[in-house]
Amino acid sequence: MNAIGIDIGGTRIKGVLIETETGTVLHRVVCPTNDGQDGQWKQAVAETFQQLKIAANGLELSVGLSAPGLPTPANDAIACMPGRLPGLEGFIWSDYLNTPVRVLNDAHAALMAEARYGAAKGIRNALMLTLGTGVGGGLLVDGKLHQGYFQMAGHLGHVTVDSGSNQLGITNMPGNLEDAIGNATVLRRSYGRYQTTQELVDAYRKNEPLATLVWLTSVRQLAVTIAGFANAFSPEVVVLGGGIMQAGDALFGPLEAYLDMFEWRPAGKKTAIRKAHFEDWAGAIGAAGFVGDEMY
Repeated sequence: MNAIGIDIGGTRIKGVLIETETGTVLHRVVCPTNDGQDGQWKQAVAETFQQLKIAANGLELSVGLSAPGLPTPANDAIACMPGRLPGLEGFIWSDYLNTPVRVLNDAHAALMAEARYGAAKGIRNALMLTLGTGVGGGLLVDGKLHQGYFQMAGHLGHVTVDSGSNQLGITNMPGNLEDAIGNATVLRRSYGRYQTTQELVDAYRKNEPLATLVWLTSVRQLAVTIAGFANAFSPEVVVLGGGIMQAGDALFGPLEAYLDMFEWRPAGKKTAIRKAHFEDWAGAIGAAGFVGDEMY
């Protein structure tokens, strides 16, 4: 069985035609867009869909769509996404594309790609953190995507790691994980010294004292959070994705050391930490895999 997956981003629309059993990508499409012009990005989605339909020889295929925000309980639209992509909220994609469309949060879609075809394939209980500009996430519970009441589950980057902080995140949580390790806060966390995570990690590799303090503090907070998630959800695997994965051993080395300190491991049980298999295309692939999949 084949399916179409479309991922809506602020600067481009990514689409794939996949074989759903294996996740093999049969065709890819990228359409540039603009975060501030709803007509442009909606039209880009339509063009992406039409190109993928042509690649599928005109067959009527199931369509999954990945987008930022909270989807409706029926997964037919994004119910809540203030401040970005005007016109997205409440927009019924099935009507626009004249075909059934299942809509999924983008971080949830990334988890679905990993659960169906990637680093968490064959795993019944998994957790994913996407570490990039911000921190997103998702939960796989007993083989099913856990979306929760109002589809809010999985905002794992918005748990508090420093309750005394005066920095409030987008969900009003003080000192959250996103603030602790997201790329968007590097300049502030490093007292104006480093602009990006890459700059910070490069300086850490050179043993610069400030970079070492800032980076290891962030990784320690990540480890404590993962250990807390292991207590709360008991996943078999924690998958880490996003741009911060480029840090490589500078991330995974100290992360493992901190987890050895903080993770509760009764009878030797240890949560596996795995790097995500998919990168930029995870949203589109996960949305396609989510469509009609009885596992989820």
